[in-house]
Amino acid sequence: MKRLLFTITFCSLLVPVFAQIKTDSAITQTDTSRAKKHGYKLLIGIKTKTDTVKTKIVKKSSGFNFGLTFSRFDLGFARLLDNGSFTLSSKNQFLDYKGGKTAYVGFDVLQMGYRFNPYFKVYLAGGFDWTLIRLRQNITIQENTSTLTYTTDNVNYSKNRFSASYLRIPLAFDFRTKDDKRGNKFHFTAGPEIGFLLNGKVKQISDEFGKKKFYDNYHFNQFRYGAYARVGYKSLGLFVKYYQNGMFENSPDQNGLKNMNFGLTFGL
Repeated sequence: MKRLLFTITFCSLLVPVFAQIKTDSAITQTDTSRAKKHGYKLLIGIKTKTDTVKTKIVKKSSGFNFGLTFSRFDLGFARLLDNGSFTLSSKNQFLDYKGGKTAYVGFDVLQMGYRFNPYFKVYLAGGFDWTLIRLRQNITIQENTSTLTYTTDNVNYSKNRFSASYLRIPLAFDFRTKDDKRGNKFHFTAGPEIGFLLNGKVKQISDEFGKKKFYDNYHFNQFRYGAYARVGYKSLGLFVKYYQNGMFENSPDQNGLKNMNFGLTFGL
C-alpha cells in the first residue's frame, strides 16, 4: 500500500515537469529551425527552477563567403634580380635604383573563398599593386619604342621614378592556429599569384622642369605570374613575393630580369 501511494505521489509530481519539458522542446525546435535558416547553430543550456534557458548564437566556422574587402595591405621594398643576381648587368645598369626608396605597395579589394574548418581556408582575391623603382641616374625611359630605351638628360632630377601598376589575383591557402590566451591567432598563408598590367609610368621632379609624368606600357610584362607567402600574428605580418617570369617583354636585353618584393602586411 505504501509503495502504491509513493508511486502515485511521484507520478503526480512528474506531470508538470514533463509538461515544461515539452514546452521547452517546442521552443528549442523553433529556434533551431530559425538558426539553420540563417546559417547559425544554437547552444541550449539547462533550465532549473531558479534559472532561465540560456541561449547562445554562434556563427558557423565553415562555409562559402564572397564580398568586398580592404585587407592585406602590403607595404615593403622591391628588388630587381638580374638572372638570379641582385647586381645588375652592364645592359641593365641604367635601371640602377635607390634600394631604400624602391617600394612595393598593394592591397586586396575583393575576396571569395571557402572555410573548411576554423583553422583552414582557401580564397581567391583581387586587388591592385604598384612597383615603384627610384632610379639613380638622370635618364628618361622612352615611350612607344620597339625595345626598352632611355636617354641621358643634362638635368639633376630630385625624383626619377619608374613604376608599374598591376591588377593582382592571388589564390591563398590560409592556415591559422587556435586562439592564444589573448584571443589572437597566428596566420600562415601561401599560394600562387597572377597579375595583369594596368599601366607604366615615369614621374620626374627637377628645378629646371618641375614635375613631369609620362604614361606608357614601357615593355612591362602584360601578364606576370609568381608565388607569395605571408606569416603573421593578429592583424600584422610579413610577406615575400617572387615573380617567375621576367619584368619586361619584347626587349631582349632585359631577358632574365625579374622582380621580388618583401615587407609588412597589415590586415591579414
